[in-house]
Amino acid sequence: MSGTAQTIRRQMRSMANARLAKKYLTFYRTQPGGYGAGDRFLGVRVPVSRKIAAENVSLPLDQLRKLAESRFHEERFVALVILVLQFNTAKKEEERKRLFDAYVQMVRSGKVVNNWDLVDASAPYMGAYLIGDPKSREFLLKLVQSRNLWTQRVAILMTFSFIRNGDNRPTLLLAKRLLSHPHDLIHKASGWMLREVGKNSLSDLRKFLTKHSARMPRTMLRYSIEKMQKRERQKWLSTVARQKA
Repeated sequence: MSGTAQTIRRQMRSMANARLAKKYLTFYRTQPGGYGAGDRFLGVRVPVSRKIAAENVSLPLDQLRKLAESRFHEERFVALVILVLQFNTAKKEEERKRLFDAYVQMVRSGKVVNNWDLVDASAPYMGAYLIGDPKSREFLLKLVQSRNLWTQRVAILMTFSFIRNGDNRPTLLLAKRLLSHPHDLIHKASGWMLREVGKNSLSDLRKFLTKHSARMPRTMLRYSIEKMQKRERQKWLSTVARQKA
């Protein structure tokens, strides 16, 4: 059986934990003015949500879309994990395109992929569709120029697929565009991707830091140099401190 969005909702809600849901309201900054303002939670832990997703991996796309429209955060998370699982195992190009297009619609709606964990559970994997596409640079730049925080985070994390494929250029391009971004969640994401660039090529990371470290937010810099030797980390931090003094 393929299952339905409704059966998954019943399964999820049977596991709801009101005490945990209350904690999530704080953890995901749902207070007025917070980045997750207005979100609602069932109180289902991530490992449980992933298990439910794995058990319903054959959910039809129309039902997946319905689940992704849920007002509950964990149900949207399950929908995205199912989508990624389907994308990663799709054999035919038309199926990969169908799933990728559905994901992009979810991102652009602003109502599905709308917190950092939802981005992080999906964008680093869905970006694989763009590898080899001559229009991928244009597509990513359009996403990163969005006014929506989560769309911007999707853009930079989609470049993780390129990094894993040995291509650091999309990450370096987008990280440069995000140097002056005001939000800490973008600083963390950009720094994380730059750190991964360094695993491919420490030379590429050092060149980026030489050109841009003076402008980098402190959090972005710290994340990007996290895997360097202590002496080199201190060098970059002290150099930036002197430049900003």
